[in-house]
Amino acid sequence: MYKLLIIITLLLMSMCLSGCFSSYPPDIKHFKMPYEVNTTSESYILQPPDEVQILCNRVETIHQQQQKIRPDGKISFEEFGEITAAGKTPAQLSDELKNKVIEYYKLSYDHPVDVRIFSFQSKVYYVLGQVNAPGPRIYTGRDSVLNAISMAQPNPMAWLERIQIIRPSEHADEKPKIFELNFDRMSAHGNTTKNVLLQEGDIIYVPPTVLGWMALKIEEAIRPIARAFSGIYTVRRGLDSDRYYY
Repeated sequence: MYKLLIIITLLLMSMCLSGCFSSYPPDIKHFKMPYEVNTTSESYILQPPDEVQILCNRVETIHQQQQKIRPDGKISFEEFGEITAAGKTPAQLSDELKNKVIEYYKLSYDHPVDVRIFSFQSKVYYVLGQVNAPGPRIYTGRDSVLNAISMAQPNPMAWLERIQIIRPSEHADEKPKIFELNFDRMSAHGNTTKNVLLQEGDIIYVPPTVLGWMALKIEEAIRPIARAFSGIYTVRRGLDSDRYYY
């Protein structure tokens, strides 16, 4: 009888949890596969606090100089002042910096200035839920779902068959795009048909299993009580120590 009640309880909880998911399989069409996108750093839009490196062999004072884009979107040089970097690609910033160098140092135009991205910092995606390393992760433009989940390291309570891949909507009247991923099938059997390329702001949510959800709820209920008893024990121990020394 008890076993039957446990089975029924688990089934009901599984049904409740299933109803919490908002995935819609056709939404995967809004995501690109890695082989469909030729992403390079030249198409990356710089923003604070990205860090860039300037390469210019003819001008030692700026050659290999690294600068972090300030909150106001600018980088600055002692020789020719401030330059707006935010909102530009590395190539666009190179062209503007090249013109400054040519004008200030009287160089010919065939001595280029190259700007490279030294550190990606301004764009992130998120991995949340039952993983050992949750939170925002630096977006580089070549971040796949398989790579992102592997780095986040799902924990034993993770429901690997029902991971949610979410692309938040930019407009209030537009629904987020969500599809479901079976990571166990992807990692154990090499099924990468859903190994999409992430975009800035995407969310990967790793839900708990039914038993994991129960354990979390039990812990949520017990933790305040445990803290209360821990506080009482600490106070009592302090009082006992006072008696011992005095």
